[in-house]
Amino acid sequence: MKSKNPDMRSSSVKSESSTDRSGRTSSDVDDESDRHALLTAWKKTEETEKTGCDSDRQDEESSRPSWRHRPETWSSRVKLIGILLTIVLALAVCLLIVWRKMSSAHVEESVIDRPSGHDDYVLDANWDFDSEPTIREYRWTIRDLEHNPDGVYRPMTLINNQFPGPMIECNEGDTIIVHVDNQAANATSFHWHGIYQNGSNWMDGTVGITQCPIAPGKKFTYEFKIVGQSGTYWYHSHQGTQASDGLLGPLIVHAKEEESLQKIKYATDRVIMIQDHYHDLTGALLMTYLEPDRENAEPVPDGALINGINVRDCDALTHRKCNNSTSSIPRFDLARNQNHRFRFINVGAFAEFQIQIDEHEFAVTEADGTDVEPVYFHRLNISPGQRYSIVIAANVSTAESFWVRAKMVTACFAEENPSLVSEIRGIVQYARPSQFEAARSNDSVETPKSRDWDEVVEVICKDMNTTQLVPVDPIPALGKPDKFFYLRSNFEIGAWKLSRGFFNTSSWRSDVKSPSLDRFIEGYTAGNKDFVLPTSGINDLAFNLDREMVIQVNGIQTIDILIDNFDDGNHPLHLHGHKYFVLAQGHGYFDPHLYETMNLSNPLRRDTASAEAFGWILIRLVTDNPGMWAFHCHISWHTEAGLLMQFLARPDLVGQWVLPEANKALCEAEGLGKGAGPKDGIWFGNTE
Repeated sequence: MKSKNPDMRSSSVKSESSTDRSGRTSSDVDDESDRHALLTAWKKTEETEKTGCDSDRQDEESSRPSWRHRPETWSSRVKLIGILLTIVLALAVCLLIVWRKMSSAHVEESVIDRPSGHDDYVLDANWDFDSEPTIREYRWTIRDLEHNPDGVYRPMTLINNQFPGPMIECNEGDTIIVHVDNQAANATSFHWHGIYQNGSNWMDGTVGITQCPIAPGKKFTYEFKIVGQSGTYWYHSHQGTQASDGLLGPLIVHAKEEESLQKIKYATDRVIMIQDHYHDLTGALLMTYLEPDRENAEPVPDGALINGINVRDCDALTHRKCNNSTSSIPRFDLARNQNHRFRFINVGAFAEFQIQIDEHEFAVTEADGTDVEPVYFHRLNISPGQRYSIVIAANVSTAESFWVRAKMVTACFAEENPSLVSEIRGIVQYARPSQFEAARSNDSVETPKSRDWDEVVEVICKDMNTTQLVPVDPIPALGKPDKFFYLRSNFEIGAWKLSRGFFNTSSWRSDVKSPSLDRFIEGYTAGNKDFVLPTSGINDLAFNLDREMVIQVNGIQTIDILIDNFDDGNHPLHLHGHKYFVLAQGHGYFDPHLYETMNLSNPLRRDTASAEAFGWILIRLVTDNPGMWAFHCHISWHTEAGLLMQFLARPDLVGQWVLPEANKALCEAEGLGKGAGPKDGIWFGNTE
């Protein structure tokens, strides 16, 4: 298929300065110029009004009687008081005018690019999978704004006034360039979730590991090439928990052979982002979560969003500022008797979702960027950070519209939230292609009367059974590993009653001013022997094991990692820079004899898989991608509580790198800690 844009064939550079949800491109320059001109005009108006007020005030001052010569009479005092009241009134009028102008300016600056609710993230049906590698360039301005995705207003941090962020759609082999201008109050960064970053580890966006954050008022450019992968990915901030404040969006990579890798042909392709949603800033919630005596009681969400929207009942939320007149239920228009691909991404902070489309079975055809042979289900469990593609057939004859239900698995929540609505719904609407435009402009839709499935919702947070998911491109995990590492994951209550997450004896704390990658390169280059290990293992010489566990693996090796989860919560474990083989998962304790019966001919490869509560997961990793790579629980609260460690692959190559000057400059800025998690020391000495 050919691209709609003929310039794609004649130019190797494609500028996508401001990409909307339908894949259209436009320049931000005109909008910024108009906004600048408008603000300049407001400023001049304010100065004129201020000058006029000042002039009036000077005239009044000159008419006042001299204190040195005025007679001490009651009439003169009354006259003086009148003059003073006139001056105060004039000043008040001036301030009111200025305030109104400033308020108008704020409203104009705060216009949110809202999802329409009608198929906001549909992929280009005429995408050219065979086009030559190109550069896809984006310009993002980060701002703090007030927004009401479900009707309830809350402070958010957005990309180009848009939530969720713009979709990046590209081909394998393309180069992505993203210019970030951080005009928000907090420092930030962007991690490209699932992207290998082979040869560009310093663009991985992990604060304290591969970069310092982008300070408020500063700019930074990410540039990396997509090599050796395709499928469904996403991006999000990796500074504190601010991703859930709005800094996230989809990243879709097409393969030349995509049509053959997907074994079921489909007519349409769309992204559906599912997330839990909080009505308060996550930074404030994080402070409460990490304070003494909390015992890992994660903040419970207030609700959920599909592609950034939902509709809440404002009458039930009288304690909140709420207006749901601009909210909508997400709707997906499908042509009857055709197949349709849905790319589900859990972009949330905490909740696992169980997803279904009433009265429709569907085939799972992709997991975390790995195309798999179709396997049919009617419910899909998806944890934070995970992605699944499904293909459904729009051939059910009982109705024309059906509920899409995404239900949180609330049994995993430690507390109750009276504001919580745990199920969010969207609508699948059958329509003829000729009716789509009319449907998109028509807000009215038939309320579905579709039936839910009879089975109860899962009451345990854990991955769906993926043993049936077989990769289309077979890669065996045969042979014995070169190294075996054991990790115990759990939460412990330590000094000052602080509950923190641990891998073995290490609880991670981010150093926003000194990333571990930078320190390793500096130490290795200086010939510091602590950075060179004779054999692969935990490097507790160069790194402080208490707060920074680094497993250093020399050369390309195959390593097995067993994670024993001693916690009563599920941990979806995400590895940066790689996909790993999921060899086995289970409850209780791992039995080493399982090695004898494992099918290692072609196990599932993915970048995020879960160790269930009081369970375990065994994964296999080939360390063929040089770099410093984070491995952490993708529940945002758990990462900030310390449940993160690092793998250093090919240190002999990493030590020879020269980091870009732009990366080094990030660490020299002021305000790097803004938006980061709190330091434990703020509670030291607090015995209350």
